[in-house]
Amino acid sequence: MTRTSNSITRETAERIRLVIFDVDGVLTDAGLYTGATAKGEPFELKRFDIQDGVGLKMLKWAGLSVVLVSGRVSEATSIRAKDLGIDGCYQIPDAHKLKVVRKIIDEREIGWDEVAMIGDDIPDLAVMRLVGLKAAVANATEPISSIADWQSSRAGGHGAVREFTDELLRARGELDEVVEKYVLERSAT
Repeated sequence: MTRTSNSITRETAERIRLVIFDVDGVLTDAGLYTGATAKGEPFELKRFDIQDGVGLKMLKWAGLSVVLVSGRVSEATSIRAKDLGIDGCYQIPDAHKLKVVRKIIDEREIGWDEVAMIGDDIPDLAVMRLVGLKAAVANATEPISSIADWQSSRAGGHGAVREFTDELLRARGELDEVVEKYVLERSAT
């Protein structure tokens, strides 16, 4: 059983300046496709949800900093971060995320209460215990869902991130404005 609700308070939302996204299990469905080329070169593929990507961009359009923090090193993650113009993509072998996130927060001169994170499993736990807004995907493990302030109705890699970004922007009173700005910029002749 979780202690979450489907809304984020305006006070909490307005305090957020940095949003951290886990990758595997949050931006993806946690599946990996691995193989090798005819020459024996290994490769890895991941499935990312396009609407989640728009949600990340919407946060940036609203002036929030967006970073990816993954416990695995993957070229697929680097490619997706570059495609989206993400502020920072940190891939930490063996999921030692806390040290990296502390450095990010110190460099940006913000407090833990100004940080939101969405995660799914225990590699996210050390960071999530400290942030001001803890979000979880619907299929998060119990250690994450039990501390989450908000939890999606969708699974990771299947629209959970977009659900979160929309709710965060809605709570800040900025969702409609960001959507209209996007539409107007692309409607100009």
